[in-house]
Amino acid sequence: MDFVRRSVFLGAMVVLVAALVAGCGGSGKKGAKTSGATAAGAKGGTLITRANAAPSGSPDTQVNYTLQEWQFLIVTHDGLMAFKRVGGAEGSKLVPDLATATPTPTDNGKTYKFTLRTGIKFSNGQTLTPKDIKATFERLFKIGTSPNAGSWYSVIKGAAACLKKAKTCDLSQGIVISGNDITFHLTKVDPEFLDQLAMPFTFALPAGTPAKQVNLPPPGTGPYKWVQYAPTKQMRVVRNPYFKEWSKDAQPAGLPDEIVQKFGLSVEAEVTQVENGQADYIANADSIPSDRLNELSTKYASQVHINPLLATWYFAFNTRIPPFNNLKARQAVNYATDRNALIKIYGGPKLAIPTCQVLPPNIPGYKPYCPYTVNPGSGKWTGPDMATAQKLVTESGTKGAAVKVNSDTTDVDKAYGLYFIGLLNKLGYKASAQFLSNDIQYPFVQNSKNKVQFAFSDWFADYPAASDFLDILLGCGSFHPNSNSSPNIAEFCNQGIQAKMTQAANVGVKSVQQANSIWSDVDRLTTDQAPWVAMFNPKLVDLVSKRVKGFTWSPQWYFLLDQASVK
Repeated sequence: MDFVRRSVFLGAMVVLVAALVAGCGGSGKKGAKTSGATAAGAKGGTLITRANAAPSGSPDTQVNYTLQEWQFLIVTHDGLMAFKRVGGAEGSKLVPDLATATPTPTDNGKTYKFTLRTGIKFSNGQTLTPKDIKATFERLFKIGTSPNAGSWYSVIKGAAACLKKAKTCDLSQGIVISGNDITFHLTKVDPEFLDQLAMPFTFALPAGTPAKQVNLPPPGTGPYKWVQYAPTKQMRVVRNPYFKEWSKDAQPAGLPDEIVQKFGLSVEAEVTQVENGQADYIANADSIPSDRLNELSTKYASQVHINPLLATWYFAFNTRIPPFNNLKARQAVNYATDRNALIKIYGGPKLAIPTCQVLPPNIPGYKPYCPYTVNPGSGKWTGPDMATAQKLVTESGTKGAAVKVNSDTTDVDKAYGLYFIGLLNKLGYKASAQFLSNDIQYPFVQNSKNKVQFAFSDWFADYPAASDFLDILLGCGSFHPNSNSSPNIAEFCNQGIQAKMTQAANVGVKSVQQANSIWSDVDRLTTDQAPWVAMFNPKLVDLVSKRVKGFTWSPQWYFLLDQASVK
């Protein structure tokens, strides 16, 4: 996941929450819940959420890249496709939204033909037409500040010219309208094109929307409409009077009459308001202060929800320079790593699960696999194997090599670095620290000229696709020498594995199931090459008020605000 979106909720997950989970387990109170949903309640009322500040960046739907605003945009706007609006693993599945059906691509995967639903209106009363869809994509390029126009949507025919001359963007070759049909022509195969159509950047806007950033999200087709975006006060949505439910899977009618997010309080005050019922939810942008965790665990545990994230925490080896250009050296560190110790640093076993592989659970293509453990075979990590680790270090001939361990200076991430310094020294290396401030660490470790040997990082899925981890982070094309924008910080490139990634991409446009099977193989083969020490898959803690009924957790969008009853 892009670091911009990562920053929205990272703090909420790396807070030392051991007190919370310990209390939930042993206080005698009802424990914190880990589930997709709870029983729903009645319609009506106002869901009040709190955040210290407004979402970062522009409120424009085609510019904003924060979960904080996306949780509102998914109830005010729609794309041709959507992620199923339910809890649990089903929430990762694509369903048709403004389109009547999910198309089967033709022309060897380069053409997608959609039929637009009829009778759908924007919140300003204007009827949705195919021309609005085409204009939405052209505006994406015209405004010139969309973070993904030049990456995800550059495969549309005509997009290259739009990137050069945005103001005159014309996608008539790439988006062809015939009656109520909309046909996309791509320049190359992109098996994730449908996923990208379900993201807020392409949510339908009226054709007359100005080709410049706006101060209030334009009209949409969802069950709610924007009525306020005041960055020093609040953002607010109310029911769209023109909405009629066309697909419960894609866009169900909401329960609250309005949803508001108020800004300006300290997080301490936000917690107090939720405890007192003055607010219903604290946005993931804000970290719950550690001095409040004990009271939450003992007095408010039934209001705490813990759910898994599509994310992996890891340390990357530089596979191109000593000592970790040696496979046995990389495998040795993997065998020696005590992932339970790292999870304890993170906050405890209720907030993370150990892993040895790149893909997190619930990502399509995931199959449990862990060769770096005592008693391998179950697919799960059960404990470190120091004997095998020490044997591999000796065989590698790298014992005694100097290693700088890179992490950032935040308490938790620094603690991970200190753990690995101790472990590497125990294995016979000469390890030392290279801890950098949080704002410069990630660009620094991406740049190959800095010759970083072993570095901390993490990754969240933008959408549930195996390639968003394996190809983006470990594909040959994701290594850009001497660049601060090179997400493949392991500098890993295995031509055989890359060929299987390409095969999975080509197969994916015809058979998702077959492609996911190939991605499982890629994950296993990559794990065997040990470009990382994959540490764990994290979970997220949410606090809601007592009156919230129907807490529904989506692996894509997290807490579904519109499905919570506060009546």
